[in-house]
Amino acid sequence: MIIIMKPSASQKDVQNITRLIESKGLTAHLSEGTQVTIVGVVGDKSRLAGINLEISQGVDKVVPVTESYKLVNRKFHPENSSVSVGSAVIGPDTLTIMAGPCAIESQQQLIDTAFAVKKAGATILRGGAYKPRTSPYSFQGLEEEGLKYMMEARQATGLSVVCEVTSLKAIEKAVKYVDMLQIGARNMQNFELLKEAGKSGLPVLLKRGLAATIDEWLNAAEYIISEGNENIVLCERGIRTYETATRNTLDLSAVPVIRKKSHLPIIVDPSHATGVRDYVEPLAKASIAAGADGLMIEVHPCPECALSDGPQSLTFDGFEALADQLRPYAQLEGRKF
Repeated sequence: MIIIMKPSASQKDVQNITRLIESKGLTAHLSEGTQVTIVGVVGDKSRLAGINLEISQGVDKVVPVTESYKLVNRKFHPENSSVSVGSAVIGPDTLTIMAGPCAIESQQQLIDTAFAVKKAGATILRGGAYKPRTSPYSFQGLEEEGLKYMMEARQATGLSVVCEVTSLKAIEKAVKYVDMLQIGARNMQNFELLKEAGKSGLPVLLKRGLAATIDEWLNAAEYIISEGNENIVLCERGIRTYETATRNTLDLSAVPVIRKKSHLPIIVDPSHATGVRDYVEPLAKASIAAGADGLMIEVHPCPECALSDGPQSLTFDGFEALADQLRPYAQLEGRKF
């Protein structure tokens, strides 16, 4: 449930409600807006049986929350959240571009890509050091060596860096080198991994699962935030359907649905959604129009030689041209880019 305080409620009124909730073994989550304060109640509500909270001093009304996710719910936190990733900010006032190769292949490849995407306007470098692949015989990533290259690219360019992690061991390595952890689609419901990401202290980019519903996706985010980590960004990357013209089916409707259900920022990955570079541009534009807070775009110096996902990767020139085309769309939506 959530307890909505009156605009005239004093700090003491809020403290009294919080103490009452916590005295019953529940957790109180405060969201202080510009007009009112909302107290979210997490735990077994039956412990409040017999207590009429609505007549407590300063309380306006009590609203039940039927969804199983609480802390990521907009009812608990009505205002949009922003997430800082190194020097970059993902939120409602900006259009954040994450760009880089699907897989880190060498130091030179990553450094060259970092300078190219920064020149075009990206503020976060993405790169895969750990690659969960469908086939065990496919390139699995450079692991810690790749993470070191990411740190070097950050030092050279000033870009923030994000990398996917696939295990607790990978998290323990990555926190030393990157600014943000990514939980990929295949691990969206790896609940132990989600918990460890929540404990890491780093912002987390959570991709939607291959066939996950939006509620399942938000419940996955709840695992992270329940560990005390509120810095979560959601990423729509397409879901598996019967259609074969693209790798996945990009569910752009997820963007406004998430914005209605949750306060968390949401970005879109049109590269993984389609698997075809020719479709990246129109879907990137559509993502901005739908209200996305950012985009994740795959960029490679030589896509035809890429060890992973070359067909969907843009060249340096292609990415720069795309960025130029996106600026008017960002401006139209009132976003800085």
